[in-house]
Amino acid sequence: MTELPFDDDDNFASAGLRLTVDLTALVENWRDMALRSGRARTAAVVKADAYGLGIEDVGEALYLSGACDFFVATVDEGVILRLYAPEARIFVLSGIWPGMERRIFENDLVPVIVSEEQLSFWMAVLADYGEYPCALQVDTGFNRLGLPMEDAIALADDVSRPASFAPVLVMSHLACGDDPANPMNRQQLESFRQVTAAFEGIESSLAASAGIFLGPEYHFDLTRPGIALYGAEAVNGMANPMRPVATAEARVIQTRNVKAGETVGYGRALRLDRDSRLAVVSAGYADGYMRSQSSGGVPLRQAVPQGGMGFIAGHRVPVAGRITMDLTIFDVTDVPEKLVKAGDYIELFGSNILVDDAARAAGTIGYEMLTSMGLRHQRHYVAEE
Repeated sequence: MTELPFDDDDNFASAGLRLTVDLTALVENWRDMALRSGRARTAAVVKADAYGLGIEDVGEALYLSGACDFFVATVDEGVILRLYAPEARIFVLSGIWPGMERRIFENDLVPVIVSEEQLSFWMAVLADYGEYPCALQVDTGFNRLGLPMEDAIALADDVSRPASFAPVLVMSHLACGDDPANPMNRQQLESFRQVTAAFEGIESSLAASAGIFLGPEYHFDLTRPGIALYGAEAVNGMANPMRPVATAEARVIQTRNVKAGETVGYGRALRLDRDSRLAVVSAGYADGYMRSQSSGGVPLRQAVPQGGMGFIAGHRVPVAGRITMDLTIFDVTDVPEKLVKAGDYIELFGSNILVDDAARAAGTIGYEMLTSMGLRHQRHYVAEE
């Protein structure tokens, strides 16, 4: 094999797209949620590849910092997490279907039973396998997943229920937890109290990130923070106390000078009213930098009409024209010319452009912004010793 005349590249240093994940901030956010949870034990929700930040490194960091309960969406996620959290209790939120039994049992995963169909199948599995833990999801008004409240209470009181059916957790989910004044929160709380009374002696869980901020009444035995761990907003209209965790950056491929009156990008969506300097960067909607953050030519967005912003050399700079599949143009006219050159990196979101602000510019939420990042981001994890 021919020896190459250069050293192996540092993938992160040369990447067109970089995602830096601050594991110290992540752990501090989890500890903050644990403190706010009071007497309740605090789990960690790491579904969707830990909200786009990497279930392996995120899961291991939280596990080593004391998290002993985790929630994933699928069995596949649970199998991966088990390698990094060997003694943790891992709940699978989508439950169980035929064909999943072996991986559930072999990886010591706890299925969350979410429907009458899953309950019937699970009973049949237990008849052959014997006692095995599960969790029971109850619908208290969300009308998404879960047994109807009346059916769950009837199940708790059913003396013919097999002894092998042994839920270790009964849980529900708030529909309006991010809106503290919404009366739906109190309605669901009262409904869930009826459920927990029926399942006396079994641990219970109602609050995810937003629910934790509603106060001790909502905490029960186990809280389930998700988005707050990753630094994004959990409650509408409240200053976000969480530390930013993720920083997404894109490399500047080219800078160019453009005269006043010229147009930029597809559809001539932006006409420049001054001589301008533009930076073309290696991020687009294929990388989760959403087209709806474009500065013009996108009729769907109303919340932030001017579009998204980036951050480079100490300056906030606007998106110029339409975002495309692989490229975005930023107007860097107001940045001293010597401070922006090809090869530099611009922050798409992070500590200077908060992920929720970037999301609002796209007409969406921080959850979608984080989980939409494509595979082309080169991840780099940092942590204090």
